Amino acid sequence: MPAFDLQRLGAAERYKLLGGLVVPRPIALVTTRDRQGRDNAAPFSFFNVLAEEPPLVVLGLGVSPSGRAKDTTNNIRDFGEFVVHLVDEPIAEAMNHCAIDLPPEISEIELAGFSLLPSELVAPGRIAEAPVAMECRRYVTLQPGPERYIVLGEVLMLHVRDGIVDPATLRVDRDAYAPIGRLFGGGYVRTHDRFEMPRISYSEWLARSGDRSSA
Repeated sequence: MPAFDLQRLGAAERYKLLGGLVVPRPIALVTTRDRQGRDNAAPFSFFNVLAEEPPLVVLGLGVSPSGRAKDTTNNIRDFGEFVVHLVDEPIAEAMNHCAIDLPPEISEIELAGFSLLPSELVAPGRIAEAPVAMECRRYVTLQPGPERYIVLGEVLMLHVRDGIVDPATLRVDRDAYAPIGRLFGGGYVRTHDRFEMPRISYSEWLARSGDRSSA
């Protein structure tokens, strides 16, 4: 079995291994607002939910091709507010357009054909076409290296497309929700091919083990 000492590898090589192996990853399409009041949108797949008390999400933010902090990082640093949108199949291509390295005077949101709605508790707008929008406030920002920022955000408000969540039970209808996951490079995965594997108790495991040993 090959082994790789990451302490001996460069950042690009580490990214290739970690980004290619830790898959699929959920995608956060993040909107922020800059000092001029312009809303910015960018996708990130170094992203996940961390906790429910307090409700926290985490974003791993890299640097721009020029080596400077990305607009998303600067805007969160300056104002501490952002909106995380989850990405499903209908908005996948538009999300990808938001990853284009555009001149500052061109809006990713307009280029992607998205429309913005006002958020309730934070300044950045939320994307109307997204299945889920989470209004967030910065909890803490870490900078473990010159090319990586880690932002923990507290989720303040959750907006969900009609038909995905039952308001009475809070159960998610998985047939009505088709999120995509990021692989590596230009690779993505759909979430239609699912299987059920209920968690079992120790007593159930013992009973099943006993049945197999006596067979």
